[in-house]
Amino acid sequence: MAATDTTTERLNDLIALVRDGQRFYQHASESVHDAELRELFRDLRAAKDELIQALIGKVEANEGDPVSEGTWAGRVRQVYADTRAGLSSNDASVYIRQLEETEDRILQAFEDALETGDVGMHSLLAPEMPKVRACHDRMRDLAKATRK
Repeated sequence: MAATDTTTERLNDLIALVRDGQRFYQHASESVHDAELRELFRDLRAAKDELIQALIGKVEANEGDPVSEGTWAGRVRQVYADTRAGLSSNDASVYIRQLEETEDRILQAFEDALETGDVGMHSLLAPEMPKVRACHDRMRDLAKATRK
């Protein structure tokens, strides 16, 4: 496999994972009753939209075809969160915990790609890391605040 193919495959893996988060935030924003949370989830969904577009641009610049779907595991996690929220008296806390885990997975995948990728991968992903970390930190802080 050529380096270009490996780069495209890695970027597409990241796109699929971020797309999971994007869809989960959209779903959560439509499911929770708290107006502030709905707005936060919409903001984070928009951040995921921007990140996906940036990654798609990198795949296309690499002459690859960007993936258009999320992952199977992401869909399962969303169904799980919906089920838990339906059984909980506080659906918002269920979504917050699950979205925090989603952010953890996204951050870990980006960090792994930076650590194990070549210099080219690092130059592709480094500009996106502040956005990835900012989303992660917002959900981490919210999750901490709701656990108190």
